[in-house]
Amino acid sequence: MNSNKVVFLNAAGLQLSARLEMPSDNSPHAFAVFAHCFTCNKNLTAVRNIGKALTANGIAVLRFDFTGLGESEGDFSKTNFSSNVDDLVYAAKFLEEEYQAPKILIGHSLGGAAVVFASSMIPSIQAVATIGAPSHPDHVQFLFHDEVDEINERGEAELTIGGRPFKIKKQFLDDINSKNMSNKLKAMRLPILVSHSPQDTTVGIENAAEIYNSAWHPKSFISLDGADHLLTDRKDSIYVGVMIATWASRYLKP
Repeated sequence: MNSNKVVFLNAAGLQLSARLEMPSDNSPHAFAVFAHCFTCNKNLTAVRNIGKALTANGIAVLRFDFTGLGESEGDFSKTNFSSNVDDLVYAAKFLEEEYQAPKILIGHSLGGAAVVFASSMIPSIQAVATIGAPSHPDHVQFLFHDEVDEINERGEAELTIGGRPFKIKKQFLDDINSKNMSNKLKAMRLPILVSHSPQDTTVGIENAAEIYNSAWHPKSFISLDGADHLLTDRKDSIYVGVMIATWASRYLKP
C-alpha cells in the first residue's frame, strides 16, 4: 500500500486534510471515499485498517477529515450533517479531477448516513457501504441528550464527546432533524451493504434493520458479531474491509 497526504477544498474554499491510499502497484480498479464517524477523524485505527484491507484488494481509498475536525480547516461548531455531505461531494470531485471518479462510498456511524445522502449527488457512484450507521441522522443526539434543551434554549452548548470538548449549535440540531433517511434510501437505486454488530451499544442493531428494510435490492447485510461500535479490535476492522472489497467486486463496473 502507498499512502500519500493530500488536501482538497470544500464548498467554502477551506482545505480539508486527507490520505489517499493506493494498492502497492498503483493500479487500482476502483476508488472509494471513506466517511468517518461523528467527531472522529481519518486516522482512527479502524479506518486505517479498513483502508489497508481495501487497497490489498485493489481499491484505492480517500479518507479525509470533515470540516473542523482532525487536520482540516474550519470551525466545527459551524458545520452540520449537510456540510458533511457536501464535503463528501467535494472529495469525489477532487478524485475525479486528479485521479479517477470514485465508484464506492463507505461510511462509519454518522458517516454511514452521510454517504447515503451523498450518493445521489455523485454520478460515478456504483455502490454504497455502511458500517454501524444510524437509520436516522438525528440518532446522534443521544451523545448529548442532556444538553439538547440547553442548545434549543441558548442556541448552543459546550459538551464533551469522547473526552474532547465540542460546541454544538442549534443549527446542527435543526439540520439533523430535517433529514429523512428512509426516503433517501427508498429513492437510492444503488447496491448497498449494511454492516453492523448485534452488540453495538452506541447505534443499536435495529438501525441496521431499518436501513436494510428501506433500501431496494440488491442489498446485503453482514453481522459483525462481537465487534464494538468503533471496531477497536483489529481483526474486526480488517474483516470489514475485506468483506466490503469482496462484496463490491460484484457491482463495480470496469
